[in-house]
Amino acid sequence: MLSNQVGKILRVSYHDLYHAIEGFLSTNLIGSGSFGYAYKGKLYQHGGRLVAIKVLDIQKSGASKSFEAKCRTLRNIRHKNLVPLLTSCSSIDPKGHDFKAVIYEFMQNGNLDKWLHPEIAEPTRSRNLNLLQRLNIAIDVASALDYLHNYYEAAIFHCDLKPSNVLLDNDLVAHVGDFGLARHLSSNVSQEGTTSSAITLKGTIGYAAPGKNFLMFYAII
Repeated sequence: MLSNQVGKILRVSYHDLYHAIEGFLSTNLIGSGSFGYAYKGKLYQHGGRLVAIKVLDIQKSGASKSFEAKCRTLRNIRHKNLVPLLTSCSSIDPKGHDFKAVIYEFMQNGNLDKWLHPEIAEPTRSRNLNLLQRLNIAIDVASALDYLHNYYEAAIFHCDLKPSNVLLDNDLVAHVGDFGLARHLSSNVSQEGTTSSAITLKGTIGYAAPGKNFLMFYAII
């Protein structure tokens, strides 16, 4: 089993990812977000393993910082209902531009949004979720958030939890992904003897955490 430590076992280059996505063909595009695009790819140098590759748009404000925050946050997180980060790639493309990507385990059943709101043009196979499946997905998501809020070494707030950020594996087990919006901005010790960390909470309107403008959390030392 591959380690979740970024780049410790699974090492990839720009050229590896270029070939994995077949030259960034639009047919391999599986989604887009605030800071980039997600592709389905096959790592031929690693046994043809299917992966999800999120390529950051460096031109967008905060994309580079999002990359660092994402890798830092996911490096040591391990939970059955979180999307595993396999590795990352920070390189230069053939035009001399910065290239940054994060590589995740590929989830065969896509995101929850497509199951809840299927498009007419999609294949005719049933995407209906029965009541028990919906309940299990809700429990999976709640379990992931409970771990992030209460059991990780420092509380993490997702900030943009929505159906498109919940991915389903072959068994329809839900995995929460996309942590690029949870960023540590500062850390200092207050006069009361507590350590405080500030996190900006940006996200999709309607899905961001209630206190999204600014949040402080404290850990007694």
